[in-house]
Amino acid sequence: MNAVWAALVARDPDDKCARVAALRCPEAGFDRDGWTGRWAQVPGRPDLPRLVAPREVPHRGLGSVEGRAALIHAVAHIEFNAINLALDAVCRFGNLPPAFDHDWLAVAQDEARHFGWLTARLAQLGHAYGDFPAHNGLWEAAEKTAHDPLVRMACVPRVLEARGLDVTPGMIAKLEQAGDLQTVAILHDILREEVAHVAVGTRWYRWLCAQRGVDADALFPALLAEYDMHLKAPFNWVARKAAGFNPAEMAHWKMPA
Repeated sequence: MNAVWAALVARDPDDKCARVAALRCPEAGFDRDGWTGRWAQVPGRPDLPRLVAPREVPHRGLGSVEGRAALIHAVAHIEFNAINLALDAVCRFGNLPPAFDHDWLAVAQDEARHFGWLTARLAQLGHAYGDFPAHNGLWEAAEKTAHDPLVRMACVPRVLEARGLDVTPGMIAKLEQAGDLQTVAILHDILREEVAHVAVGTRWYRWLCAQRGVDADALFPALLAEYDMHLKAPFNWVARKAAGFNPAEMAHWKMPA
């Protein structure tokens, strides 16, 4: 079985992360023959956390250990989904340059490291991944965009994952107020690397638009409307610029150029 597919369908988080760390990108694209009927196995994930509607995920204050653990768990869940999203992009979308596979395998390896940092911090606080409920919004977006890599690149890295660029500074500020400097350090490291991940999505979105002869700047807001995705404040202007959002896009959302 292809090693990337094996990592994608692995259910145990430690096993998945170990498989991801061992991946090496071949010079040619992956053989996807015979995979069509196997997508029901995707994504591989453990029985816990229990998946609930976003409004059912409890919100706790960061003044308590339990509250900080719940926040860390929520971020860890995002990172676990991000591992699967990166692997899924490699497995699902064929006829793209080898650099596409290379980029997304590198992202998967970063996300697996992030997940490891966060679960180690959870353990220090007396908790483990799966202890709190979580929602499945990120993967539901992956399913909506499974038919087209251009739509996937526009709507997942450039909308949902880019949201992390916007909200992480606020989480860092609140954790600093709570005195949790260990988690603050982890989130700073994650934020720095997530800028590069969103930039990967931007690069391949624009490459796919160029291949199809469509205006990337005009198409992006149209796709957001079609797939009912909304951008809202706060925006991390500096991080979004670094991740490839250009002046035309920033003007559309009244971002400063």
